[in-house]
Amino acid sequence: MFDTIKDKLGKFNIDLVSCLALGECKIIRPYLLDRCGIEEGSVIIFAVPYLSPVACKKRNVSAYAVSRDYHIFFSSLFEKIIKELKESFPENKFAGFTDHSPINEIEAAAKSGLGVIGENHLLITEKYSSFVFLGEIITDAVLPSNAGETQSCIKCGKCFKACPVNGNINSCLSALTQKKGELNENELITLKKFGCAWGCDICQEVCPYTVSAIKSGSIFTKIDFFNNSLVAVLTSNEIEMMDDAEFGERAYSWRGKQTIIRNLKILEEKEDEQ
Repeated sequence: MFDTIKDKLGKFNIDLVSCLALGECKIIRPYLLDRCGIEEGSVIIFAVPYLSPVACKKRNVSAYAVSRDYHIFFSSLFEKIIKELKESFPENKFAGFTDHSPINEIEAAAKSGLGVIGENHLLITEKYSSFVFLGEIITDAVLPSNAGETQSCIKCGKCFKACPVNGNINSCLSALTQKKGELNENELITLKKFGCAWGCDICQEVCPYTVSAIKSGSIFTKIDFFNNSLVAVLTSNEIEMMDDAEFGERAYSWRGKQTIIRNLKILEEKEDEQ
């Protein structure tokens, strides 16, 4: 079964795939397992690379938000693969997750050998650095596990040194761009200084793993979804002109138009002042 799933994922250009026993994972949302009727079994966990060459050029949103919302990709992926798995293995149950998962995805991915855990709390892979989304297919089937020791990055400290808030994940620049309402003076200064209207990639960009992956050329995704419909540089006018359907396909849509429009206007005011 694992080889079947790996082969199916490979057809989507997903090549970092591993497996753990469900009991070897840290369960953080047990109610999600209850919903799909799985108590014991296996987790096929995989990393989806998303960085396109376009996102490496000038942009004013985080690299993950340059393409359409990755949840759309995963929804389509799971719809196809899980349907096929249920047809091939009718005696087993299957469920797909990303982001909002029953398990601690980063810990499971590292434990399964897909990568290491960085000081920035992200999973870092050798091939794609941390520019990956994590997903998993959970089944009640018992499959061979690749569990090993969870490894950490080389701890060079570059991500902390470059971080606008010195590695404080509770008040990071990304969180600032998602904050609703008016920004205070210090927040305005920070937003203008770093010039990103949504998210923050600084810790990822300075990481030696990223530098190495860019140098080798391995870092870029081959998945069509993340190489099409790209918008790397936004304006407030563009957001205002988007209809609900178009805006709803973007990663920042969950926060509503006003938050990102506010951020963009702040950055546009800075450009006018210069």
